[in-house]
Amino acid sequence: MKLFLKKLHNYLLLISMGFFFFLLWPPLYYFSLKPERYAGMIKLRRIWAFLSTLCVGIIFKFEFEEPIDWRKTYVICPNHTSNLDTSMICLLMKNDNYSFMGKAELLDGMITGIFFRTVDIPVMRGNKISAFRAIKATAEKLKNGISMIMFPEGGIADDYPPRLQEFKSGAFRLAIEQKVPVISVSSPNTWKVLWDDGRKYGSRPGICRVFVHKPIETSDLTVADIDALSNRVKDIIRQKIEKA
Repeated sequence: MKLFLKKLHNYLLLISMGFFFFLLWPPLYYFSLKPERYAGMIKLRRIWAFLSTLCVGIIFKFEFEEPIDWRKTYVICPNHTSNLDTSMICLLMKNDNYSFMGKAELLDGMITGIFFRTVDIPVMRGNKISAFRAIKATAEKLKNGISMIMFPEGGIADDYPPRLQEFKSGAFRLAIEQKVPVISVSSPNTWKVLWDDGRKYGSRPGICRVFVHKPIETSDLTVADIDALSNRVKDIIRQKIEKA
């Protein structure tokens, strides 16, 4: 019975996401037509994330190790256990100058498609040409002062309960090469509210606790420090998750 209620809640969550997306579709489409309007898409994505989760009782509570200067450019690296992680980041960011890097399949998503055809960067897993183009596009965004959200685990693993996966090096190479600080984001319990897409275990109302760590400067690092930076970020997130 409990699983039935959780699957029912997941169904309501999907309805809520779809309802608010279509409600916001006309201005979203308008803003998507020209790059100079893309900031409007980011604002609307934040509104969509807030309304679609709040309506089904999902709340994000953020804790900061220190205040973040959102006027600066960052590479933001969260752990990844839930489809709610995208909404989490949309609510975390306090500016309209950021993009996600994500799997190319998101181009075909009902909600994600419009963003990955415009403001975000798709990458085809296992395709070196696609990966090269995505990295090049990401570097250009960082040069232009656009923060990038990159999930270093590369996706949501099949493990349940989830465990922190090995980190891919791309985010850390870009941060070092572009001299951009890295912000680690730890989300220890979001998977308990919604793991993956919720198809197997459903979802439930609840508070998703999110810890935003202080930025790690990369101005003095070189490409020889990529692994060290990756391990440092992983250890920061792992320790916070274990402590929680």
